[in-house]
Amino acid sequence: MAGSSLLALIDDIATILDDVAAMSKIAAKKTAGVLGDDLALNAQQVAGVKADRELPVVWAVAVGSMKNKAILVPAALAISAFAPWAITPLLMIGGAYLCFEGFEKLAHKFLHSKEEDEAHHAELVSAVANPQVDLVALEKEKIKGAVRTDFILSAEIIVIALGTVAGVPFSQQVAVLVAIALGMTVGVYGLVAGIVKMDDAGLYLTQRTGAGMAVPRAIGRGLLAAAPKLMKLLSVLGTVAMFMVGGSIITHGAPFLHHAIESAAAAGGPVLGAITPHVADIVVGVITGAIVLAVVTVVGKMLRGIKRKA
Repeated sequence: MAGSSLLALIDDIATILDDVAAMSKIAAKKTAGVLGDDLALNAQQVAGVKADRELPVVWAVAVGSMKNKAILVPAALAISAFAPWAITPLLMIGGAYLCFEGFEKLAHKFLHSKEEDEAHHAELVSAVANPQVDLVALEKEKIKGAVRTDFILSAEIIVIALGTVAGVPFSQQVAVLVAIALGMTVGVYGLVAGIVKMDDAGLYLTQRTGAGMAVPRAIGRGLLAAAPKLMKLLSVLGTVAMFMVGGSIITHGAPFLHHAIESAAAAGGPVLGAITPHVADIVVGVITGAIVLAVVTVVGKMLRGIKRKA
């Protein structure tokens, strides 16, 4: 589950960096000619600007993640002490949101017109043309979305951790939750930062000169070639992870679903038994996301209609 949570977080950050890369591509195009269509562009053509755009995005989400933990740890302890019955419903609401976010990504091309995509592209062009634009501020709303995803995933992990220390003294519960919160944030976002800077490491290695540098240069070229493919793969896996994590929360909160999946897994043998729960979680996640998106879309249209009439 921790791996799925990491992928879901990387997916949201990769979505933000898609626009950052698109901006860099537009800027580089003015001096370097036509570039390819990959969202993660050639590091050599944007050397000197990527660090100023990628790492602040990851840092902004990491800071938001720390704020989430500062809220979640005392909240989890308080809810566990005074309203333990509320933990499962709150987690299910969060799981439904994850499913909604994942399904919205899938449905994007059907819900957003070509004009909207062109307007967004024009916004990126305008941002690149204005050197005073703070690119992190431009992506502020998307960063907030990544922080919201982090909040839900962090809540799930902290609740699980709280369950493992339920029988120990309160002071030990606090110490364990704080240690997990800090370790999660540093570990997850340190790894994310390393992934998004992989192309810059590759660029550094390709520029090494002198005797014995043939192997490092070859490794650097490999990193440059692999970086955009890895980010795309992680983005796809991250969307799947949203359904898996969100669906898992929903199924665990609905006993009849959980028992049905367990029965199906037990009847499937060793291989199918190991795969079935994950597939079932994804299916439940997709269905939940579709339902929530439909409700949100209908309610949104109704509210806009009422507002226009008023």
